Amino acid sequence: MSIEFFNPPSAILASGTKKGVEIGGSKSIISIDRNHNFFNEGNIYTEMSWAAFYQEEGLEDQIDTFMTTEYDSIREDPEALVDIIVKTIYQIINNRKIFYGIADFEVDAFMDEKHTVIPELKLDYSIINKLLEAHKRSREKELFPKILEEKGINKIKIEFQGTKKNNLHIKGSQLEDLINKLRLAKGFAVGIVCTSRNAANLYIMSDNIVFSKDEIAEIYIDEENIKIIEYGIKKKLLFPISWFRIDIGLRSLETLELWDQIKENPELNKALGHYERYINALVYKKFKPIAESQKIGTDLEEDFYNMTPKERKKALKDMEKAIELLNKEYAD
Repeated sequence: MSIEFFNPPSAILASGTKKGVEIGGSKSIISIDRNHNFFNEGNIYTEMSWAAFYQEEGLEDQIDTFMTTEYDSIREDPEALVDIIVKTIYQIINNRKIFYGIADFEVDAFMDEKHTVIPELKLDYSIINKLLEAHKRSREKELFPKILEEKGINKIKIEFQGTKKNNLHIKGSQLEDLINKLRLAKGFAVGIVCTSRNAANLYIMSDNIVFSKDEIAEIYIDEENIKIIEYGIKKKLLFPISWFRIDIGLRSLETLELWDQIKENPELNKALGHYERYINALVYKKFKPIAESQKIGTDLEEDFYNMTPKERKKALKDMEKAIELLNKEYAD
């Protein structure tokens, strides 16, 4: 199922020709709406260059010169980083969306067989070489994704592929369903972005994403998905664009290089407090019918918001257990 990515970062749109190729990367804060559409809320960095090839016979794939085409970075500026996170959180709340995570897209890796840009992902050189050859064909035939435009806002279609694609494309028809999963989510997924049928397909090669506080998942390699990528490349149906890493949930902020320097910032914590109240209200809305059926308190909503954060978490956990039990009994 395809979804839309609004204002996608430059790296996921990288292209190339016989004369040169775009290289670089970007790191962005991502939100989602109730339909699971992605929104680029703010760039932590975008560093893109045009790498021109030699125009001499036998050197057509060798880079001659670099020219910076886009540079915007706050990843080494604690104050600016706090500002963008705070601004993003309030944007998400005001627009009735959810903080999804942080997405990295890197397009340096298809010019060097020894460089995959994702340390967590260990692939055979044979796979990497096939990706390099496929990227070369993409450049020669200019088979890169087309940007669609709606009311002046750029967007592209994206799809997740892989045996555990639901770890990124979370199931749920309501905003409350999505936040109920994402509020405890942690971990990341890595893989490759390929184009097919004018959409960017994110093929997940590995992930360690979990949706509960104490659960721990180990990194794996999705061999079946890699076979599908190989087959698609062989049949010239898939064309690689970039590598990706997506860290999901609010805890993705902890992966930022400057997190230890900014995590005690008062404005940041104030914004995070507002966001916690916002998502608690959404989860409360989801479980309210169950709680009412058990007649918890005389004024349920007032009781809920008069609780301490620790008490609210326990109440939400109790409501979750209740709804799980009722769902099980209904299924039986």
